[in-house]
Amino acid sequence: MIPPYILCFLAACAGHLITACSAAPPSELSPGPQCGLTPDQHETFVHIDAGSFVKGASPLYPEERPTLRLQVDGFQLQTHEVTNAQFSRFVEATAYLTDAEKGVMTGRSGAGSAVFSHTRTSSDTKPLWRLDERANWRQPEGAGSSLSGRSAHPVVHVSKQDAEAYAAWAGGRLPSEIEWEYAASLGLFDPEIATSGAYYAEQPRANTWQGMFPLVDLGRDGFTGTAPVGCYEADRAGLYDMIGNVWEWTDTPFDQVSHTLKGGSFLCADNFCRRYRPAARQSQETDFSSSHIGFRIARDLPENDTGQSK
Repeated sequence: MIPPYILCFLAACAGHLITACSAAPPSELSPGPQCGLTPDQHETFVHIDAGSFVKGASPLYPEERPTLRLQVDGFQLQTHEVTNAQFSRFVEATAYLTDAEKGVMTGRSGAGSAVFSHTRTSSDTKPLWRLDERANWRQPEGAGSSLSGRSAHPVVHVSKQDAEAYAAWAGGRLPSEIEWEYAASLGLFDPEIATSGAYYAEQPRANTWQGMFPLVDLGRDGFTGTAPVGCYEADRAGLYDMIGNVWEWTDTPFDQVSHTLKGGSFLCADNFCRRYRPAARQSQETDFSSSHIGFRIARDLPENDTGQSK
């Protein structure tokens, strides 16, 4: 089953709008600046001190309420989203098959993963979203695509179960929604401006969508799809890409069949999905995956470390 918010994207480009979606696909645009983390910066963690914060601060959408102050224990959080290189090592070591891959092999109904693609020409009626049975973490755009040149990009087309399997192998876990939002709140460049993780004086400082969604992405941030992790300035907590790039799984249920995603993605625009804020949250069916969902992992503190600042 395709999640409701993806169906909304499909509906947004129905009828006369679909012929107007003429933005060039990522492969036909500039690849953006050469950027990203150095090898010694990959797979690093930051220590998040115990403390309190206001969850759901400055709510924009109903699901972000209620607003309340919470106390959070200390923990460690990976500085960047899990990359294709990291996930590849996990698969090589364990022969793991993602849910998208298992579905195709077993003939499961609805197998595959959701792929977003810009319409290439004004006469092209291809929808913006499609459920592609050949799309998976190895083939982000479906059959014929590959990870060439994307080793440092965040892994996508992973379900919550896939993310949890990697996290357990890597000695970590998925963060809770509260932990994730607390860390992102600590990292805001301006704590008084909820969107300061995405924009500064209207200039992008994260990988989001600039322009009128879904008609055109101007790519003023340097990218029109995923970006290598760490291409943008680390936030005040020392974390990269907490806002934008890809949505991130948490271990917090949203409802009986979905879990909570945080952080927004490269598809979040000012006119649609203004979820490039710490308080923003999105539901996602637990066994589903798409081309704009990834994750990062957390770790508990050692027993003798309370997470309190000395």
